Amino acid sequence: MPDVFSVLHEDHEEVKAMLARLEAGPKHAGGAVPGQLAQRKQLADELIIENSKHESAEQQYFWPAVRALGPDGERIANEAIEQEVRGEELLDKLDKLNPEEYQQYEGLLTEFASAARAHIAFEEAHAWPLLRASISVDESEKLGARITAAKKTAPTRPHTHTPPTEEAQRTVGPVAGATDRLRDTVSGRGKRR
Repeated sequence: MPDVFSVLHEDHEEVKAMLARLEAGPKHAGGAVPGQLAQRKQLADELIIENSKHESAEQQYFWPAVRALGPDGERIANEAIEQEVRGEELLDKLDKLNPEEYQQYEGLLTEFASAARAHIAFEEAHAWPLLRASISVDESEKLGARITAAKKTAPTRPHTHTPPTEEAQRTVGPVAGATDRLRDTVSGRGKRR
């Protein structure tokens, strides 16, 4: 059973890979044709989906575990959640645009990529060592399983009006997630065409 750090590492690597593909991919300003822009939008949708599920699961289980470690955990969790909220705001705006609106679209994507990388680095450098020193292998595996399970019902879109708290994410998150998945199914969002 993967531990919490393996689960989160895999998510972080997936997000970084998507960001790299978006940064390297054809852009409107570079003469991308409509099919390439549709693929760009598809990849951005996948990024938004995966990031939304990841952050919701972290806010349900990971950050409460870090916060429970005392003043250092509280400080680190608060800073990280502020970073996540800012990232959600950027993705919410990006989700409403198309690559054809390239100045805004590319600006938001660039800003999110920078913020996401900084957040991942912060989390891995500050939260992971603190938590790793404080939990057993069994506890780490249980936390990894909870996060994996939470991602299955988590929202697939940023819900910037939902507080980034354990309680809100555990109660509102699955309802928002079900609604998001229904919308995604109807629209085809997040499905490779």
